[in-house]
Amino acid sequence: MLRITKQSDYGIVLMTLFLGDGRQRVHSTRDLARLAKLPLPTVSKILKALARAGLLGSHRGVKGGYRLARDPAEISVEEIIRALEGPIAITECVEEGSDCEIEGSCPVRTNWQRINGAVRDALAAIRLSEMASGVSFGSPPGRNGRPSTAPREIEAS
Repeated sequence: MLRITKQSDYGIVLMTLFLGDGRQRVHSTRDLARLAKLPLPTVSKILKALARAGLLGSHRGVKGGYRLARDPAEISVEEIIRALEGPIAITECVEEGSDCEIEGSCPVRTNWQRINGAVRDALAAIRLSEMASGVSFGSPPGRNGRPSTAPREIEAS
């Protein structure tokens, strides 16, 4: 089964939380953990990795925390996953320095590389701003305890 890790999933959830009230607001690790309903150490580890990758800016001090380093329309899902997991590689042979014993004679290696490229390109085409569309900030959590992604009803004035 091809599946992203919980760390990447949580990283994307955390990144969408920055869009709730503008990307310039600084969010504390504790507040983000509370909003996402995730353990504080997990959130801290993810935020540090995203900051090292240049996706978040970190700010020290009493009112410190993190904020988006770039516009959400410029941040791709692929960048978030790469920051947390490393390069997208669905098989051993598509990674740099592969240890695959049959790499040189593998009859399907070229096709795995094509598939890997297609997956990577698809993830690169999806922007953080798109992932956040439909997220209800401050809503009751969804079934899994994380913020609901059910569309909000907007009252007509």
